[in-house]
Amino acid sequence: MKFPVEKLPNIEFKLNEPLSKYTFTKTGGPADVLAFPKTREELVEIVDTARVNKVPITIIGNASNLIIKDGGIRGIVIILPNFHKIEVSETKVTAEAGATIINTTIAAQKAGLTGLEFAAGIPGSVGGAVFMNAGAYGGEIKDVFESAEVLLPDGHITTLTHEDMKFGYRHSTVQDDGGIVISATFALKRGNKATIQEEMDRLNELRRSKQPLEYPSCGSVFKRPKGHFTGPLIIKAGLQGHMVGGAQVSMKHAGFIVNIKHATATDYLNLIHLIQKTVKEKFDVELHTEVRIIGEDKK
Repeated sequence: MKFPVEKLPNIEFKLNEPLSKYTFTKTGGPADVLAFPKTREELVEIVDTARVNKVPITIIGNASNLIIKDGGIRGIVIILPNFHKIEVSETKVTAEAGATIINTTIAAQKAGLTGLEFAAGIPGSVGGAVFMNAGAYGGEIKDVFESAEVLLPDGHITTLTHEDMKFGYRHSTVQDDGGIVISATFALKRGNKATIQEEMDRLNELRRSKQPLEYPSCGSVFKRPKGHFTGPLIIKAGLQGHMVGGAQVSMKHAGFIVNIKHATATDYLNLIHLIQKTVKEKFDVELHTEVRIIGEDKK
């Protein structure tokens, strides 16, 4: 069924909106309806209306570790850039789902709170980071997570604890139950502002030197296989620099696929499948995607 946007005249919607405008890969087909709620009440209204009308809901967060197929997404897609408030209380930082993890780490540093430095360069939103249990440089969201406010599919808002989230490698329970993260609270420790900033600067410089930040990409494409590192496997397979359409295995970091020439999502997916097939054939190692792949193929 179609989402009845006319029943919610005060909420901002865009119809048949190309999602390539919002993804870090600059690829992706249209959303039937794209919603930009400004308040929790509007978000609940959207979810309730979708449920009553049996319209599927998709949340895309900051769309950084995401590939949306060229056919786009049916139903309603929700994006939360208006949910960007960050508050510090004692040694805790609470950030709304649409706030960036980068801005959250900056707020923690300014308050002299340590623990989030590992996330200083992660480009995703707080909601996406909790959803994926994002991590980098030896740290993960689960290490500092205390609780999250989550909107359940039935329209109720609840608080989930660390135990409730059942964190795993790039996994949390909200991936399974269809909940929408509204905000998250991180429990940190007091530290020295200058020392915290130095560590953030060090990790950001590492990221700049090793990752292809100059091109659109979806971040690290594959989960690390047990006993191996993904980048070296892809290099040994002879695929660094290999292109499918406009998508290329990065020359800077083979664990990334970059959009260097008007790539489509199909280019990305075909290159991912080629990498998986080649690495399996040559080394008997299965590569599983870390990037989230959603949407429909183009007809």
